[in-house]
Amino acid sequence: MSDRDRRLVDLSHTVEDGMITYRGLPAPVITDFLSREESRRLYAEGTEFHIGRLEMVANTGTYLDSPFHRYADGADLSELSLSQLADLEGVVVRAKDEGTRAIDARAFQNAEVRDKAVLVHTGWDAHWRTEQYFEDHPFLTRDAAEALRDKGARLVGIDSYNIDDTADSSRPAHSILLGAGIPIVEHMRNLGSMPESGFRFFAVPVKVKAFGTFPVRAFGLIL
Repeated sequence: MSDRDRRLVDLSHTVEDGMITYRGLPAPVITDFLSREESRRLYAEGTEFHIGRLEMVANTGTYLDSPFHRYADGADLSELSLSQLADLEGVVVRAKDEGTRAIDARAFQNAEVRDKAVLVHTGWDAHWRTEQYFEDHPFLTRDAAEALRDKGARLVGIDSYNIDDTADSSRPAHSILLGAGIPIVEHMRNLGSMPESGFRFFAVPVKVKAFGTFPVRAFGLIL
């Protein structure tokens, strides 16, 4: 393993056939469009290719929400600049084992978040692919989202089932952050392997018009 590989930390879940990311949404279906065996009829002897087919909803695996996800007039995936998604200075805020699901503004009062990707480490990714993942997850309160907006965060990520309390149908964290043009990355993993500062963050989705959400390969580059 190269020194650069040791400095790159994968923060995203693997998308697999049949995997449930969000209860009530369908799992991805991964199949062959053209199998290797079928392709042999089309190419010279010894030459073969595979073309896969993927059917999924946008909210699959580790994904990024753009403002269009919440607001009809918000920027969609194709309208987000790379400077909003890649090579961002990052900070990890530890909110693990605090004894409460609700992460409020106090968690960020000593964090320098202006123009940074703020990644909230709850440790909830330990429950990924279990029934527990869908129940009683940590989330940001309204005042936490307001604090991140007012302090100038550039992107906010979390390793939990939802950045909001799913019992609150008004979705205040989504509404506040996306309303301020701040992208959200949900269902992250491995934030415990990241330092609290001294890294760059990347989470770039496919550039799709009139789409609000898409999976990303999120990762940190430790400097």
